[in-house]
Amino acid sequence: MRSLGPASGRNPPVERWNPPHCGDIDMRIAADGSWHYMGSPIGRMPLVKLFASVLRRDGETYVLVTPVEKLGITVDDAPFQAVEMAVDGEAGSRGIAFRTNVDDLVTVGPDHALRFEIAGDGALKPYVHVRRGLWARVTRALAYDLLALGEVRDVDGEAMFGVMAGGAFHAALPASAIDGLASEGPA
Repeated sequence: MRSLGPASGRNPPVERWNPPHCGDIDMRIAADGSWHYMGSPIGRMPLVKLFASVLRRDGETYVLVTPVEKLGITVDDAPFQAVEMAVDGEAGSRGIAFRTNVDDLVTVGPDHALRFEIAGDGALKPYVHVRRGLWARVTRALAYDLLALGEVRDVDGEAMFGVMAGGAFHAALPASAIDGLASEGPA
């Protein structure tokens, strides 16, 4: 598979930290993957990567966690964006790797599944699991490339459209819904 280059360093073991919740802070991850503090974009990528490394999802809540405190933040859609994709092989032996906007590298497989949602406007939104319940939304440009790999397969007696990668079929939607989706494209 074509390499996406080196990944950022390993992330801290935030899943093992259980500090007290100290409230919420005015930090937001916008739907486009940009990070904001008190309404202003955070322009320093090393700082964004630091915050991303201590991000955790507790149920439906996103928090920044250190060994001594936990602070809630707002996430508009998914905390990360999948901004680069590499594909190797065909159908049954296909490998798909993604790089996120914070330099996480993930290869679709048992620990990094694909999932799909239908947006309010009817467009298809693909996501890839990054780590510990945190997902990256596949950017619109990559979504077109990803969906071009799609095929129809029988899943429990129903014809489903999806993508084969990492040894598994990742079903997106019933094949009968493809015609309505074609006019919308990916979100």
